Amino acid sequence: MFNIGDFGAVGDGAALDTVAINAAIDAAAVDGGVVVFPAGRYLSFSIRLKSHVTLHLSEGAEIIAADPKLHGGAYDPFEPNLFDLYQDFGHSHWHNSLIWGEGLTHIAITGAGLINGEGLTREGPGSQWQKQAGEFPLSMRGLSAEVMAELAPEVSAMAGLGNKSIALKNCQHVTLRGFTIKNGGHFALLATGASDMVIDGLTIDTNRDGLDIDGCKRVRITGCKVNTPNDDAIVLKSSFALGELRDCEDIHIEDCRVSGFDLGTMLDGTFGRTQERAPDQDRVTGRIKIGTESNGSFRRITIRNCHFERSRGLALETVDGGVIEDVVAENLSLNEVTTAPLFLRIGARLRGPEGTTPGTIRRVQISDMTATDILPDYSALIMGLSDHSIEDVTLTNLHFTYRGGGTAEDAARRPDELDSAYPEPSMFGITPAYGLWARHVRGLKMDNVVLETSASDARPDMVLDDTQTL
Repeated sequence: MFNIGDFGAVGDGAALDTVAINAAIDAAAVDGGVVVFPAGRYLSFSIRLKSHVTLHLSEGAEIIAADPKLHGGAYDPFEPNLFDLYQDFGHSHWHNSLIWGEGLTHIAITGAGLINGEGLTREGPGSQWQKQAGEFPLSMRGLSAEVMAELAPEVSAMAGLGNKSIALKNCQHVTLRGFTIKNGGHFALLATGASDMVIDGLTIDTNRDGLDIDGCKRVRITGCKVNTPNDDAIVLKSSFALGELRDCEDIHIEDCRVSGFDLGTMLDGTFGRTQERAPDQDRVTGRIKIGTESNGSFRRITIRNCHFERSRGLALETVDGGVIEDVVAENLSLNEVTTAPLFLRIGARLRGPEGTTPGTIRRVQISDMTATDILPDYSALIMGLSDHSIEDVTLTNLHFTYRGGGTAEDAARRPDELDSAYPEPSMFGITPAYGLWARHVRGLKMDNVVLETSASDARPDMVLDDTQTL
């Protein structure tokens, strides 16, 4: 046991404790050990994890992300990445974080304490990809150049800033358990190329993404509460950030709650509903998603016993060439759905190396899913491409209740394919069905699927275009 107080940490929230914390980690790494944060407020820049070390945040302990403008220091520089072309800045760098580790084994962060990312930035540059198709959702088309520059600043503006609460690259045997993250920056957690990872009982209330699992294998996410009004709560990705296709495989998500309440109001228990829209100008987010970064594939994914509140719903998206297959989602409850309760999408953004072709979605089973108080604009969507159909989707025991209000003019709409656009349910505008719209699907099986509205709606319950049902 290595108490950071024995290495000079003050814990008054004013003095910088970076040096003391890293000294304790270095000492623990010699033979392996636990670095203990007793109750106190520990202001810090970059904390560098080491193999065979656990950080234990005691109850009442708070790690506070320092602000370079206020505290006379800087986070570790963002490391060079020769493979940063096909994903944004945040996905491409790890060292510029409050807590980071690379190439480590048997590491853990545990305890009932708090990681407070108040000194981190939530923004970052977009990708350097020259084609730039599908970089941003279509809902952002009306934003001014000034607003876009604020949301996606230049790379030079990131010097010295902290971009993430926890960033892990190519780490093995990782445990994250019990603690809370508030205002976590671009990502509360970015895990890239990790394997054998347990994420259990975390509470996250943050201003952008919650848990980002990118190209990882054998990950269990259980008992977590993640509130993210401005971005995704729990999201699986497979970017090109490591310079090769890294699949996301054998991921298990169970007993989690995701939401889009006002920032900070899950933690304080008020569950506010003042904020209507996220920065992309669609309604608040807070969902579980596969994609959008999808160079690699996604295989053997289970999502079970999860609750979505004030959320965009469940999304499975491949637009950069990856395959999504063998996904099981069961016993899901959704309330106050802010876009579509269910969104499956094959797209052709193709943000990847030359020769990238559209991917596939196949063998998806969704069962025992209820959704109530659904925004009427968008039905559930299962949207392939004319030459790349979604295959073998089974919907069993689904009950979706929409608010209603669609018109006959809405029913007559047939939006364009929009192959290369960023995938969001809103990309197609108001849908021609109130309940389910499927296009380019082979092998859609439905058993006890109930679609209804709480007010009248002139649209049909389902529209099936180029879709083979079983």
